[in-house]
Amino acid sequence: MFKSFFYSRQYWVWAYLGAILLISVIVFQVWVSTKMNTWYGEFYNILQEATKHTLDDFYDYMINFSYLAFMSIIAGMFGNYFARIYVLRWREAMTFYYLPHWRNTDGVIEGASQRIQEDMFRFARIVESLGLQFLRASMTLIAFVPILWGLSKDVTIPYFTFLNDVEGSLVYVSLIISLGGLIISWYVGYFLPKLEYNNQKVEAAFRKELVLAEDDRAKYGSQETVFELFTGIKFNYHRLYLHYGYFDLWVISYGQVMIILPYLLMAPALFSGAVMIGALMQTSNAFGRVHNSFSLLIDNWTVITELRSVALRLNEFEKHIGMR
Repeated sequence: MFKSFFYSRQYWVWAYLGAILLISVIVFQVWVSTKMNTWYGEFYNILQEATKHTLDDFYDYMINFSYLAFMSIIAGMFGNYFARIYVLRWREAMTFYYLPHWRNTDGVIEGASQRIQEDMFRFARIVESLGLQFLRASMTLIAFVPILWGLSKDVTIPYFTFLNDVEGSLVYVSLIISLGGLIISWYVGYFLPKLEYNNQKVEAAFRKELVLAEDDRAKYGSQETVFELFTGIKFNYHRLYLHYGYFDLWVISYGQVMIILPYLLMAPALFSGAVMIGALMQTSNAFGRVHNSFSLLIDNWTVITELRSVALRLNEFEKHIGMR
């Protein structure tokens, strides 16, 4: 899966120079986000003390925000466009790497066409997406942990009192909550990978019957056969949706709590006059970015589940065609 792209002389320029370009875009985006974080603190402070500033000061901050937003938009657009091209090249490398092995293999392999046509594309797309998110999360932590660490000095935490005498307390709060959420997500979503794998099998069988019916409707695609196959699809999807239902309940609840948590943590300092509203907004923004980076696995649990099922199918495919 990786060898076809990253060990290939034909694709090494795309594999490595393309990755360097994507990483550079991420570094630039994180740099812009740090500038935006500083802007939040300064802007909300002048709003709180509006009578001490002029309207020109307000417009100056609006112009600065426009510059930062424009850079973020352009970088995001270019990064997304190039990432899609990158995935397409990876899919191309995988397809023409697996194809000769498959053609020289005797016997019938379940869902072979789907594994070549769809699973390889999904694997490349998901790995590229998660890889970039992991890099972005790492860069964000490098940039924002020092910011959040510094902002923690004026905060008295009401719910984690044992951290009040610890430097960088907000960083530790974010880490503790993220690790707790990850552990709960693991248990709540434990059955999802296997269900996703079963789902791909029943979908492949249904697709194969319809493809064969295109050439021979007398032998394939009968009402009874299609009904039986679709019944299997419905049964598997109902089980899958049930498990996703209580997993979504957990993830959505967790996300809603994390929206208000920074304000709950900062409220005592704000109402005691220890910090201004600008510091509150800057801390909320930094806390959110640090927590989102720590919570990368939670936010992408369903995507990781899909990746695990696709990787399982491709590993089986490699064994069948003698690549393992």
